[in-house]
Amino acid sequence: MAPIVPKPRSSSDAAGSCAAAGPSDAALARRYERELGWPTAGRAPLRLLTGVRFDVLELPAEAGHAVLRRGVRTGPVLLSGPRTGFLVAAGGAEELPGLLDWLEWGPVDLDLTALGAGGGVTAPPFPAAPPRPGAPESRGGPEDSPGAAVWLRPPEPRHTPEPELPALARFGSSGGDAPDLVRLVDAVAAECHWVRLSRARAGLLTRGVADQPLAFS
Repeated sequence: MAPIVPKPRSSSDAAGSCAAAGPSDAALARRYERELGWPTAGRAPLRLLTGVRFDVLELPAEAGHAVLRRGVRTGPVLLSGPRTGFLVAAGGAEELPGLLDWLEWGPVDLDLTALGAGGGVTAPPFPAAPPRPGAPESRGGPEDSPGAAVWLRPPEPRHTPEPELPALARFGSSGGDAPDLVRLVDAVAAECHWVRLSRARAGLLTRGVADQPLAFS
């Protein structure tokens, strides 16, 4: 039987494929690379590459919002679906396991991951101009743009990003103006643990009600 050969794609099909990549993604990539020096890859969605200019700590969105309410100094923070991403200095992903052990969080399952070399996160829309002094901080979330990545604490365009990224201060170093990575990791771990406990407690209560329907009658 003669092999079935697919029909060649028409020029309109090819054009549609190019359109799927999105000219807006190309423009967004240029802005990130030109104004912040952040490398990008892919299209639909565009990804910000980790391990080059920054790494990312990823944790549940509920825990991430709790960390922001604590007032802990952070770098830029993004929200993508059910996860928040805290940008830290490049190399921070490699430091995370040792820091968690040192802070005695090592044996605890925290639902906390780190993205370093070879990783990437979905690129949010490029941050707008900084808000006026006294204006409320951005509180974008899934309800504002379902499924899309948004900045909760945006980076500042036209500035070198590294000084504002949490870093591990070395012995004998003041650490400069960068937020302290140790303090951030401790706060992140605590909130991740609290979220897991809350979810486990809610699950136990739900199962208890299902198993004992007359317990509260």
